[in-house]
Amino acid sequence: MQTVIGRRGLLGATLLAAGLVFGAGATAFGQELTLRFSTPASETDLRSVGLEEIFAEGVKDFAVYQPHYNATFFAQGTELEAIARGNLEMAITSAQELAQLIPDWSIFTAGYLIRDSEHQRAVFDGDIGAEMYQLAADQLGVKLLSVMYFGTRQLNLRGDKKINTPEDLAGVKLRMPGTDAWQFLGKALGANPTPLAFTEVFTSLGSGAIDGQDNPLPTVRDRKFYEVTDQIILTSHLVDGNFLALSLEVWDGLTADQQDQLQTAARAASLSISANILAVEEEIVEFFRSEGLEVYTPDVDAFRTRVQNAYLESEFSANWPEGMLERVNAAGQ
Repeated sequence: MQTVIGRRGLLGATLLAAGLVFGAGATAFGQELTLRFSTPASETDLRSVGLEEIFAEGVKDFAVYQPHYNATFFAQGTELEAIARGNLEMAITSAQELAQLIPDWSIFTAGYLIRDSEHQRAVFDGDIGAEMYQLAADQLGVKLLSVMYFGTRQLNLRGDKKINTPEDLAGVKLRMPGTDAWQFLGKALGANPTPLAFTEVFTSLGSGAIDGQDNPLPTVRDRKFYEVTDQIILTSHLVDGNFLALSLEVWDGLTADQQDQLQTAARAASLSISANILAVEEEIVEFFRSEGLEVYTPDVDAFRTRVQNAYLESEFSANWPEGMLERVNAAGQ
């Protein structure tokens, strides 16, 4: 994965050869810009809907937004490298994926760090966000356009074993994405984290290959995980965020007006997606109860204490920029 770092020169040459670097005009060599977008999400996911309805409309004067869903174009976790190689223009990424390539980002993989969606936006719309976005530009050749609230992650399990403290998760095979950051979070929660592609979660829950998974509640409904699970435990262990990522070379090739349009469209889409996810979260618990799932709140303080101590004692915290924890805690105060 380290081959991604410092590849902007190679990426630029690739894009030039492909005719994708733009000058002052609206198109390159008379061709309309196609923004190929890869995501593991479905086309009905609230992020997908918001980007198609708002972002695509906002850039239509100079670009065609071309989404590819369900990881059919690039596998989850490979999108940043695809952008750096010049094989992809856009994707949604996460702090966990960024931390694989830029260790400074690992602070934003920590459970119980970001308090809520407002705190998340205060962090990433301010000086902290500007600094972290610049690291992605400098080291990966990726322009991070905006943060979107993806929901607060909860536990979603098979069976009727009551989960009140982290100790109750001992031996539970909890699906987590395959990066080190996600796997560490699963262990910090007390579970046995099991790496598995997002597209395989439903069938693995149904077969019993895994005992549970963690995701924001709108995703649980969208992917119908409630059909093959029995309970939702409201641990609220991670206020999840996604970042809309664009090839920096493509960005640099746009005119100033096009950059303004694209940035405005990205922010508008992210704000709308965030608001819609928040609205769904407020009413979705009753939906799951109507489907027969037990939904309850465990001893969140016990989970918070264990998770925070695990991070502070880990190698992850050694990579956190000096003073960043205090700055994140103070953001939005």
